[in-house]
Amino acid sequence: MSSVLYDVPGPKAVARNRVIAVVTILLVAAVIGFFVWRLAATGQFTAEKWYAFTFTNVWINVAKAAGNTLAAFGAAAVGALVFGFVLAIGRLSDHAWVRAPFTAVIEVLRAIPVLVMMFLLYYGLPVVGVRLEPYWAVVIALIAYNGSVLAEVIRAGVESLPRGQKEAGYAIGLRKSGVMRLVLLPQAVRTMMPVIIAQLVVTLKDTALGYIITYEELLFYARFIGSQSTYGSPIVPATLIVAAIYIALCLLLSLVANRVEKRLRRSPRTTGAAPSRPLGETTDTELIIAQRGGGKFNLGAGGGDGRI
Repeated sequence: MSSVLYDVPGPKAVARNRVIAVVTILLVAAVIGFFVWRLAATGQFTAEKWYAFTFTNVWINVAKAAGNTLAAFGAAAVGALVFGFVLAIGRLSDHAWVRAPFTAVIEVLRAIPVLVMMFLLYYGLPVVGVRLEPYWAVVIALIAYNGSVLAEVIRAGVESLPRGQKEAGYAIGLRKSGVMRLVLLPQAVRTMMPVIIAQLVVTLKDTALGYIITYEELLFYARFIGSQSTYGSPIVPATLIVAAIYIALCLLLSLVANRVEKRLRRSPRTTGAAPSRPLGETTDTELIIAQRGGGKFNLGAGGGDGRI
């Protein structure tokens, strides 16, 4: 038995793959075990190191720091999505005088590291008389970078759709704005949803860079509490707790994304990129034609009169 892309592994290949899997698991377990052993050997699991986290006020401050992280992420995620759509639409313009500036903006913003952009906004703008709060410096930098990345993601999703989708929209009298809004963008978003969610996860993790410009998010507070000598300088325990919170937030975001993606796939308006589809399945373009009103249209060879 073989598939289109590869041959099914035989007995020798299966045995080899199992050996490689076992060796890999043992190596990963050894690295984790060594890390845990070094933490224990240096006294990072002693009660003295974790004493600071027996106070209620410490956990209240951790919750406030997590709230600041989520506040920056929420504003940056919404702003990046909106900014990304605007840049993508400009990037897809048929007019060179529109397309060229948007392309230049996307390439420049993608090339500047997020941390450098935060430094420019927080430390550079005061030189010219403009001062930003750390929160806004973090949010604007995240919007600029992730919005430019999402613009390319959306553009790739639109250009990956069959050409017939666009032509069908023009054939029923839609302008380019209508074709883009009603036909192409909904399908492109569904197609690129995993990549969009992955970029939002990156946005969430990049909020940790805000501690460098004194934004009081999770990593900032972990560094603060870890530097308190009165509590035994629990930098490692604080880092582990913050890391666990970041992992939980990312897993929660991924769970929500998976639910949204599955719901979109079950939608009756979902279309596939394959040239053929089951009888009776309706594409977005055909639904738009139906919504815009009756008449006849030619379905091609053997398609009949195509009355809706």
